[in-house]
Amino acid sequence: MKSLQIRLAALPAGVLGHLNRGVERESLRVDDTGTLSLRAHPASLGSALTHPNITTDFSEAQIEMVTDVHPSIEACLGQLRQIHQLVYRGIGDELLWSTSMPCRLPADDEIPIGQYGGSNIGRLKTVYRYGLSHRYGRRMQTISGVHYNFSLPEQAWPALQAADGASGDLLDYQNQAYFGLIRNFRRHSWLLLYLFGASPAVCGSFVAGRTHRLQPLGDGSMYLPHGTSMRMGPLGYQSDAQAALAVSYNDLAGYARTLTRGLTQPYPPYVDIGIREAEGYRQLNTTLLQIENEFYGTIRPKQRVRPGERPLRALSERGVEYVEVRCLDIDPFTPLGLAAETARFVDTFLLHCLLTEAPNDSPESIRVDGANQLATAERGRAPDLHLQRPDGRRQSLRDWGHEILTQCAPIAAAIDGAQSGSLYRDALATARQRLDDPGLTPSARVLATMHNDWQDSYQSFALDRSIRHRREMLALPLAPAVVAAHEEAVARSLREQQALEAADQTDFETYRRNYMTQDLGCAADSAA
Repeated sequence: MKSLQIRLAALPAGVLGHLNRGVERESLRVDDTGTLSLRAHPASLGSALTHPNITTDFSEAQIEMVTDVHPSIEACLGQLRQIHQLVYRGIGDELLWSTSMPCRLPADDEIPIGQYGGSNIGRLKTVYRYGLSHRYGRRMQTISGVHYNFSLPEQAWPALQAADGASGDLLDYQNQAYFGLIRNFRRHSWLLLYLFGASPAVCGSFVAGRTHRLQPLGDGSMYLPHGTSMRMGPLGYQSDAQAALAVSYNDLAGYARTLTRGLTQPYPPYVDIGIREAEGYRQLNTTLLQIENEFYGTIRPKQRVRPGERPLRALSERGVEYVEVRCLDIDPFTPLGLAAETARFVDTFLLHCLLTEAPNDSPESIRVDGANQLATAERGRAPDLHLQRPDGRRQSLRDWGHEILTQCAPIAAAIDGAQSGSLYRDALATARQRLDDPGLTPSARVLATMHNDWQDSYQSFALDRSIRHRREMLALPLAPAVVAAHEEAVARSLREQQALEAADQTDFETYRRNYMTQDLGCAADSAA
């Protein structure tokens, strides 16, 4: 705890009151029966390629709502609320699905893949999604979540470097600190799955024809009695092929080297898929990862990319700008999919990961981290669940969780002190209550509401929440200035897409090859 106390005390007062965060919330568009929409992305929402706040993820029907970076949770969620209001007004009679696990889905090949226009960069995004569909199937790609982007203000880094007595380049220190945060996060992210996992059940159509351990529940639903997050379990964003990468997070250079292996070495099953077919493209390339975004993980180091730039090159050249937390389920009990109290806990948790000592990872620790994640996703609320500590000891989830929360207490108190309130300590208190009483967790609440109100039907529960959320968002006032700014952003995004399409000077195949062979700023490490 000594390093935590020293580093926390070193942070300038303004830092804790102005942490940087942004939110990306995904959601499926569905009709009034809770069936996936087959309509194109609405033109009234602008270009999915160039609009800064409203885009799509894998599917045309999978909207992604993106906030700007904000120094307060209230401002961040306020913008997210406005984006929701505008989206609801732009999708006509459709709904936004209220949960992470998908709605009733059509046949796999009928799920519409995202379209981004005729520019080379637009076609690249679409072909990448076709590659995902061939590699993993379209159903898995319709799983949705909330991504939480987090960074410290610039003035934090010189203070932390001085507190550590570290010399050398400030950017190198910042990169090391963020990778320490990531290592600690990966070791402890099971706690977020327990506290905020909200996908203990799925529609039976999602697992049709797949091997699984789910149990039938009600009419057409499947679940695990102690499950917390099917999205983060074996049925979610998992890849046996990627598990062999064992990507290291010990430093930026090691991360880049090990990830580059997956980006440059052909993978025989994907070679068999091929790149081109008579009517177009099947995938971008035949390597284990088409591009960096295909690598699944609970958290990513990020740097904003320039036009045409590969993400790994941006990281290698300019360092880690922020981290992207990717393991949060959509909260079906709030229209925004993310509660302010959850965001406050995540802030506290991420600072804990940053400020505490972060031992290096190893192939064995990476394996253990993954096993703890899957165990919590499938059995997190089981009273007998024990997880493996880094030293090999096994400890109950509850006791280990309370240990982490105790270490988080001075951080929550410091943030509250900077903001003259008690909201962060309140969020920590709620987390303690959930550890002591699993029935208070979102996953338990989902199952209880399904049972008490909807005869154990996942589809009926999620549809009801979707209808409620639409009604609530449409009932809120929306200032004329916000509507006018949105209409201008829509028009501007459409113009920008047209300009990109007109500016292309090369054919797509040349563009694809140049993009795929771009120098990533590092060399693959075959021994990693």
